[in-house]
Amino acid sequence: MSTSSSLSPTFKRALLSTLTATVMLGAASLSSAALFNKNLPKDPDAELSVGVNVMAVKSAYDLEESTEIKVLPGVFYDNNKIYARGAQAGVYLINDGSNQLAAYAQLAGNSFDPDDATGALKGLDERKASAAAGLSYTRLTPVGGFRAQYATDILDRSGGNTARLSYIGKISKNKLTVYPSVGFEYNDADYNEYYYGVSDTESTRTGVAAYTANSSLNPYINVSANYDFSKRWAGFANQSLSYLPNEQYDSPMVDSRTDATTTLGLLYKF
Repeated sequence: MSTSSSLSPTFKRALLSTLTATVMLGAASLSSAALFNKNLPKDPDAELSVGVNVMAVKSAYDLEESTEIKVLPGVFYDNNKIYARGAQAGVYLINDGSNQLAAYAQLAGNSFDPDDATGALKGLDERKASAAAGLSYTRLTPVGGFRAQYATDILDRSGGNTARLSYIGKISKNKLTVYPSVGFEYNDADYNEYYYGVSDTESTRTGVAAYTANSSLNPYINVSANYDFSKRWAGFANQSLSYLPNEQYDSPMVDSRTDATTTLGLLYKF
């Protein structure tokens, strides 16, 4: 009799992807049921904000230059039916003002360029960022939002799955709105093995110690802020910090306990 431990990684990834799609379809069916027939109507006055973000990414990887500057477009939009928040876009399956269930896709994962690494790490294989798709449920309360997310790697770079539990607050004063967030992110073994593991082949080729990564639970904090300069122009800032547990920190590819990203952006509202 076969057991789950005997399933190949490829089969398990396919199974998880199939289950995710099944859950999405089930949630879409539920959203049209009588229990959820009070969804908010489409907001015809929803604003589209488009701009540019400058990001300073301080990686936990052992790199010659630990901080990388990136310039990316930024899009923000929410009409109660669909939304875009930076690198994430989704469609609401349920949105009744207190409960939000959404199917979404976003950029995901780390990236490791061996050309930027130090010493023998230059001989390792490249690790590429990916895209993930999944489900997000948010419960909105008078004291803030509580969110649970699950996503899987749809480009099969790592073939991994991630989950996140977070609290999101909101503080508004005049033209400034601040969104503090804190929570935990779960990365499964496939995700960590791709981004932090060192294979026997790589070890033989480079002399870097082989390393097999297990699943991890990463605490993180995040603070975002929007400031309206005028009716059309707004500034955006974000600071995120993620703590690497031993499952990631013990990798020979890593030399820091934290991943940090600082973002500054300018948005134009249509």
